[in-house]
Amino acid sequence: MSNMTMAKNRRQSPFIGLALAGGMLALTAAAFHALSTDPVVAADKSAPDYAARTMPYVYASPLETLFSRDGKKLFVLCTESNEVRVLDPATGKEFKRIAVGNVPRGITFSADGAKLLVTNSNDDTVSLIDPARLEVVGNWHVGYEPSGIVAEKTGKFVYVANRISNDVAVLDAKSGVLVKRLVAGRGASYLEPTPDGKLIYATHVYPNPSPYRTEPESEITVIDALNARVIERIPLRAIAGVFHIAFSPDGRIGAVAEYHPKNLVPLAHNEHGGTFVYTLTLFGADVGRQVEIPLDELERYSSQPFGVAITPDKSRLFVSCGGSEVVLAIDLHKLIAYIHAHPENFTEDLSASANYLIARIPVGHNPRGLTLSPDGKKLYTANRLDDTLSVIDTRTARVASTIKLDSPPAVSVLRKGEQTFYSARQSFQAQIGCANCHIDSTFDGLTWDLEPDGFGRDIVDNRMIEDLRDTEPYKWIGTNPNIPTECGPRTEKYFWRSENYDDLTLADLTIYIQSIPQRPHRWRLPGGELNAAQRRGYALFTRSVDKFGAPIPEYNRCIHCHSGPKGTNQKVFDVGTKRATDNTGNFDTPQLTNIALTAPYLHDGSAPTLEEIWTVYNPEDKHGRTNDLTKDELNDLIEYLRTR
Repeated sequence: MSNMTMAKNRRQSPFIGLALAGGMLALTAAAFHALSTDPVVAADKSAPDYAARTMPYVYASPLETLFSRDGKKLFVLCTESNEVRVLDPATGKEFKRIAVGNVPRGITFSADGAKLLVTNSNDDTVSLIDPARLEVVGNWHVGYEPSGIVAEKTGKFVYVANRISNDVAVLDAKSGVLVKRLVAGRGASYLEPTPDGKLIYATHVYPNPSPYRTEPESEITVIDALNARVIERIPLRAIAGVFHIAFSPDGRIGAVAEYHPKNLVPLAHNEHGGTFVYTLTLFGADVGRQVEIPLDELERYSSQPFGVAITPDKSRLFVSCGGSEVVLAIDLHKLIAYIHAHPENFTEDLSASANYLIARIPVGHNPRGLTLSPDGKKLYTANRLDDTLSVIDTRTARVASTIKLDSPPAVSVLRKGEQTFYSARQSFQAQIGCANCHIDSTFDGLTWDLEPDGFGRDIVDNRMIEDLRDTEPYKWIGTNPNIPTECGPRTEKYFWRSENYDDLTLADLTIYIQSIPQRPHRWRLPGGELNAAQRRGYALFTRSVDKFGAPIPEYNRCIHCHSGPKGTNQKVFDVGTKRATDNTGNFDTPQLTNIALTAPYLHDGSAPTLEEIWTVYNPEDKHGRTNDLTKDELNDLIEYLRTR
């Protein structure tokens, strides 16, 4: 049977419901029943791994690692089990597990080494760990979704990058009290000090706002660490998705991992050149200028670069590539020489990397954080989705050993689906995976031209994929009735350029996507009640009469289309937002889940803010009756929408 025939004959999985237990995903009884009776997921109950696949396991999911000051302990940040595991770096023996907050994401030492600081992104806290006693001794409350963390070298400040509030919080290093907030890029996430400790460089995972259908704009925010002020914003043109930075020990070379999307070009035109260019931006005295260098080569891509490390002797630069499941080894001397010999832009030259890339080192599933041993001879790679650490010999550029963290005995349905979601191996030439456009299982803040509707037609905004249960149909025009259709034949045809999913792989992926929970909501009051502005906004959202006493038809009331617990009645409407590039004016009603996070808005991302949905793009009052509202009343409406 051909792949095409198999795709046509696939069975579609029913929705699998999940619940949160202790901050972790767990299958409910109903979900387990659906899973066990689904002909796609459970095609053969007698299979030896059937019971193991359907168990609600909790994995470690290592994200970052950090050596103790004496080099005798390795601290492993585990994002799913909510722990810091303490290992012997030589043997992999586990000393202890330290429970921290929900979804830890960043780890560092205080300036004096007396505390280990861990950010807990879903709790908005920092855990303080005594590294001698190996136990939590305190917690600080910080901004929304804290991620990267750095302690200023004199012991005056601690800096925390907050992904949702788009800032870097400056905390008093002794008390944890907030001193100030520094405006950073959208989705501020990763921090790295220069070797002398005078500056801190901050990156962000989502692009900054830019005009409609123009190249994305990102930045590196440079902070004067001692004086807690932003002194420079280094522009990163055409970049969306910026991750870890590394510096050479002398500070003369800096390198940052990033995505360079081709979202302004019809996707089909990218077929032989990649939908993304995966790059590093290098800067510093040895480089001589800011230069973007490609990591890809023809027919071999370096999907989802994340971690960066430079050896003490400046001979090697390493980059983890989560989607390609490799660590790249780069000859840094050859790279610097190539940069000086090529003053022209060579970002999209697929022959360039052959001049400096010396090895693609296979590691585990979804490699993320990189940490060099104190002597620089070993590189520790956290393989997030198989609970291992790959120990790479930096001289030979080969894996010398693998440390297996204590972990559940089998790969569950959810875990297998997540591995598929983050891997690029299914796509044409292994270019992209789902996680490229849905960074950390969210979104990317970009608009795309997907060619099924014609080149340059039906530009679409990339939507958030949290808490998708009961929000079908999918696609902005509502033509995909369920996730297996959205992520199966459609994805394979228009994104992967091949048909690779077998039934179980598609079922696992479907279950994972449907299991992604809504992150903690930062705009709601603890008891769920509304403040005064939100109550006024709710009255406008549910009103049936305008300010002049005229009745508002039911179909034109906000509450009609955006009804139900997730703010969608799951139907298609014409709300007057059709543009010249659209083939239809009928669009799916998007859910309102965490809408405050998902700019830009409308089907094509043409509205940069919630306010412009009604002040610019609703002249005929087809998208709700709003032209009678004042500026203050629109603000109240928006304040209510933020609570959804």
